[in-house]
Order: sequence, then C-alpha cells, then structure tokens
Amino acid sequence: MTYTSINFLFFVMVTALLYFALPLKKQKWVVLLAASIFFYLVASYRYAMFILFTAISTYLIGLWVDKISKNSKNVLKANKSEWGKEDKKKYKNKIKVQKRWVMSLALVLNFGILAFLKYFNFFSGSLNDLLGCFGFDFSIPTLNLILPLGISFYTFQSMGYIVDVYREKTPAEKNPLKFLLFVSFFPQIIQGPISIYDQLAHQLYEPHSFDFNRFKHGMMLILWGFCKKLIVADRAVIAINTVTDSYDSYGGSTLLFTILLYSVQLYADFSGGIDISRGVAQIFGIDMIENFKRPYFSKSINEYWRRWHISLGAWLKNYLFYPLAMSNLFISASKKMKSTRFGKTAAGAHIAKVLPTSIASLIVFLVVGIWHGADWKYVGFGLWNGLIIMISILLQPVFDIILKKLHINPNAIWYSIFQMLRTFVIVLVGYVFDVAPGFEQAMRTFRLILTNQNLTAARAEISELGLGKKDFIVILLGIAVIFTASVIQERHPSTTIREMLDRRPFIIRFALIFVGVMSVIIFGIYGSGYNPADFVYMQF
Repeated sequence: MTYTSINFLFFVMVTALLYFALPLKKQKWVVLLAASIFFYLVASYRYAMFILFTAISTYLIGLWVDKISKNSKNVLKANKSEWGKEDKKKYKNKIKVQKRWVMSLALVLNFGILAFLKYFNFFSGSLNDLLGCFGFDFSIPTLNLILPLGISFYTFQSMGYIVDVYREKTPAEKNPLKFLLFVSFFPQIIQGPISIYDQLAHQLYEPHSFDFNRFKHGMMLILWGFCKKLIVADRAVIAINTVTDSYDSYGGSTLLFTILLYSVQLYADFSGGIDISRGVAQIFGIDMIENFKRPYFSKSINEYWRRWHISLGAWLKNYLFYPLAMSNLFISASKKMKSTRFGKTAAGAHIAKVLPTSIASLIVFLVVGIWHGADWKYVGFGLWNGLIIMISILLQPVFDIILKKLHINPNAIWYSIFQMLRTFVIVLVGYVFDVAPGFEQAMRTFRLILTNQNLTAARAEISELGLGKKDFIVILLGIAVIFTASVIQERHPSTTIREMLDRRPFIIRFALIFVGVMSVIIFGIYGSGYNPADFVYMQF
C-alpha cells in the first residue's frame, strides 16, 4: 500500500471517517494507533517485531531515566538544609552518570539493531577485501538481511525522545500505547519527517474536530505531492534506472544528463512524498514539522542542508553536532591552539575559534553519508559535503577579503544567482555518488564527465533510455510548474500557496484543482503492468 495508490487514499478516508465520527473525544488517538498498526502490518508484517521492540525498550528506559530524575530531586529536596554546595554537586554528578548509563542502554540496543541490519554485510565485505589483500584465506559470511520499513526514521525519532527525557526537556510518556503511536504514526513512517516528541506527541493525543479548511488544505497538499511524484519523479526514474542497469556502457555526456535528471527526480520524489505525508496529517488536524524548503535556492551548501531533509539536519544538530562541538575534547583543543604562537595570529585565532565547529560538521556529514546507505560511495558522499562545509567555515575570512578586493556587493542579485548556481554544482557532484552503482564507478563518472563529452553519441543514447519526446516535454513542463510555485513561495515565505488560493475566486481554485487531478490521471505513471517506484528515502 504505497502513498500514491488508490488503496492508500481509501485507507486515509476510512481512517478519517472513523476518527471524526468517534463520539469519545479523548480516545480519538486510538483510531490513529489502530490505523498505524494496520498500515505497518500490511506493508511489513514480517518485521513488525523490530518497531515493537524499539517502542517497548524506549518506553521502559524512558520511564527508568525519568524515575531517576524525579527521585534525585526528592533526595536533593530532603537534604537541602544538610548538604553543602559540594555535596549537592557531587550527588548531581553521580545521578548524571547513572542516567547517562541508562540512556546509553537504549541507544546501544536500538542503534545496534539498525547498524547490524543496515551495515553488517557492508563491514563484513570490506573486512573480507582487506583480509584478502594480506593473503588471508578466511572470510566473514554475509547474511540475507532486509531492512524493516522505516527503521532509520523511527529509530532516530525514538532515540531523540530518550535523549530529551535524559536532558529533562520532556517528561517520560506513561501510556505505552500512546508512545507506540508516536513511534509508528503512519503518515511519517516511510520517509519522515523525523519528529520531535514535544512538537508532535501532544497533537497525536489531543482530540481534533473536523475542520473543512484543514481537510481542504491537506487534500491540496496531497494532490501536489501526487503531481510531483507520479508525473515528474516516476517518469524521470525510468531513464535513470535504464542507465544504472548498464552504467559502464554510457559516455560522459549521457552520465551528466543522468545526474541532472536525477536532481529533478530526487527533488520531486522526496518533496512530493513529504507533501503527501504532511497533507495526510493535516487532515487529522496534525501539523508535522516542515522537512523541505526549496533547497535549490540555497546560496551555500550549508544553507542547502538546512533546507533539505530539515528534520534529519535538526536531529543531527541537536543530538550529535552540539554534543561534539561543545565537548571538553573539542573545546580544550581550541583553547590549546589559541595559546600557541600560531593561535595568536589573525588566521590562527579564527581557525582556533571555528575548529570545533568545522570538525564536528565533518563528522556529522560523514554520519549523513553512512546513514544514506551501506556503501563506500555514501562515505564519499558524506566526506564531499563535510569537507566543503569544513573548508567554507575555515576560509570564510579569505572569501570576505576576496569579495572586498573585487568590490563585489554580496547582496547584488547577480551574485545571489551565482551563489545558487555554484551551490547547485556542488550538490550535483554529491549526486554522482548517489547515482553511480559504487565508489569506483563514481570516480569513473567524474573522469568521463570531464574528458568524454560527445553530444552526438549522447543524443543517440538518451533516445534509448525508455522515454520519448513527449515524456521529456512533460518533465520540462513539470519542472516549470514546480519552479514557478517555488519562486512564489520563496517570495512569500510567511504564507502558503494554499492560503494564497483561498483569497482567489472559487472558479480559479476549482480550475487549478481540476487541472491537477486531470494531470495526474492523464500524465501520471501508474496502471496495470507498471511497477510503481518506491520513494527514494524508503531505502534509508
């Protein structure tokens, strides 16, 4: 039951009918829980034990951590008059260590399962290659492992919750079924967003009355997601899959075209899926966090990652980047560099100041790469983005001096366009790692793009990729529509296009919705004999 199927829409409508018709308002969340369990069992019943284990273990350990926090406060209150400042500090440190060990149990258990299922074969294969280089006649066997649906998303979301309980940012949820709903909420299970407990949980548990305006806006967002996914992404992926199936037989021009087409397909696929997820949630009165914000308008790679998969970036920033950058090790290294002769120079002082941030960024993006997949090409993807960000942080004063020397106004329109194009090229380099079957093929792709440009051969190769001229015209028109909508939204960030349409006459709104529905029916890629393409981020 994919998000773009009629069955899914029927499932959502039946769930909404039951949800809003239920007379017991305080128990409305039970409908969402039942729907989420049903959806997961239909989609991945063989692996339901994994999400159940994550929910149960995180729930119990969350209660454990919360109990330690509450007991420690009672002890401090009871000994307030007897203990001195040092006694209180010593006791707090002891409790902090205890809570950290308990929290680590949840992290090790759940990230351990994710790492085993996702990376065991990758590490065993890499180790076998290494042993073979040294002449060892021994190999670690690979296992037939399959990733449970949504494991990366629900694991990250659950572990964010346990860290927030440890930090006493949120109290532990007492109801195990409510917590299971938070972990398994069906609109976000396939590709996110990775929600924060404080932002999502209360919306899930609170009763929501039917609101026609929210229903209308949710359906419009779903329709927009269908247009991007079925008309653009699933059409473009036909050509991309043709290339990847026989990757080594294509020249540099065709591979460059494929990377450009992939940038369109990935954008339409991911943003379309997020639109469907958020639209479904909005029908039930639930606002999930924004996860995609027109990233191709970014002026730097840093900004790109603040706009692309926003929830993953926020998770990594809160639970990995800040703990690393603010750790004693990194702060101590920065202070030591500042005290050296080099650290007393202007360049040295800057490097010492941003050293924790730059190294932490590199580590975070290495994790981002590995999160995307168990392959050396994804390590390359992470290192590429991490190094670019690290270099941009370290050399920022140099860039500022160059702009000043060349008398360039950083706010000029032409310079903003240049920054966007420059960032897009950097992003395309990263996409090479995504499209290529492996790391070696990615390196070969870079070489061919630079040395093997043959437009005549590319024209013949592109004509054999499974798409006709009409298909490419549809893709170009889809790009034009998406670009126009993005420009409008970029110019009016404080409102949505749906809200703008509300201020237009009914006939205009009806016409646009009618055109959208008919476009999906006429130009959408679906039907008998067609195997619908999975959302790209399902594999992560």
